[in-house]
Amino acid sequence: MQKRKLGTSGLEVSALGLGCMGLSFGYGPATEKGEAIQLIRAAFDRGITFFDTAEVYGPYTNEELLGEAVAPFREQVVLATKFGFKLEDGKANGVDSRPSTIRAVAEASLLRMKTDVIDLFYQHRVDPNVPIEEVAGAVKDLIQAGKVKYFGLSEAGVDTIRRAHAVQPVTALQSEYSLWWREPEEAILPTLEELGIGFVPFSPLGKGFLTGKIDANTSFDKTDFRNTVPRFSEENRKANQALVDLLSEIANEKEATTAQIALAWLLAQKPWIVPIPGTTKVHRLEENSGSAAITLRADDLKKINEALSRIDVQGERYPEQAQKLIDR
Repeated sequence: MQKRKLGTSGLEVSALGLGCMGLSFGYGPATEKGEAIQLIRAAFDRGITFFDTAEVYGPYTNEELLGEAVAPFREQVVLATKFGFKLEDGKANGVDSRPSTIRAVAEASLLRMKTDVIDLFYQHRVDPNVPIEEVAGAVKDLIQAGKVKYFGLSEAGVDTIRRAHAVQPVTALQSEYSLWWREPEEAILPTLEELGIGFVPFSPLGKGFLTGKIDANTSFDKTDFRNTVPRFSEENRKANQALVDLLSEIANEKEATTAQIALAWLLAQKPWIVPIPGTTKVHRLEENSGSAAITLRADDLKKINEALSRIDVQGERYPEQAQKLIDR
């Protein structure tokens, strides 16, 4: 697989990464440990060198799983994890990015992943109670101590990005971006380009919707968080089907799948964008990996953009409580 650099930091990763959250958390029952390890190693065999986790996934179990899976080839991959949620009784309950918490999370994450250094350490959500300068300073100290290599932010707004970057260069911003959530194009992408920061889109397949495998009749496991997402209501899924139909039409022309076109579109936006689709199935991993070999020409992108301008995606991307944690 081709490599990409995240902005001007020099951090080089595979053009596609692997979001590991769904192996332990969020999309129904956790994948059996042996199967999950096999999938992560299969990703590495297919050229993926960028793996994303967080202490809150599980919580804790996803970091442990990833550390065990990559142990045989740890020096050849980039591990990204995150701090910033307050965990109580095994659940996230608000945010906490106090410097003392950041240091404690780093030490615990290093132990769980059985590694000497965290390659990319993201603030998972902006903490309104802690100045971002203090957050960046705490990570800077960890970098100077050799425990972290690069600093990242997630779902941060332009002002926060600029203020953090002035204290400790931000290597990557991880936020949602896909054909059904294009808000980052307005202010975020121009800011990242100006500052030389890479972009790591999570949910690049619209939490599975852009694969074409979900429709108005799909039912989710009771533990699947999409049950709480307004965009996944039956009514909104029916309304949003027009977007999948458009992708299917282009996919047929390219002899590809809708998921591959959705990922290829993201890769075509900027050379410093690295999507991190997640999956629990090896055949989906192979399908996603194939998107890196698809080239969308200027006329393809123009056709997609013109068609998208006529589609109004329905529904918020988060339930109300989660919306409050997004920095503007």
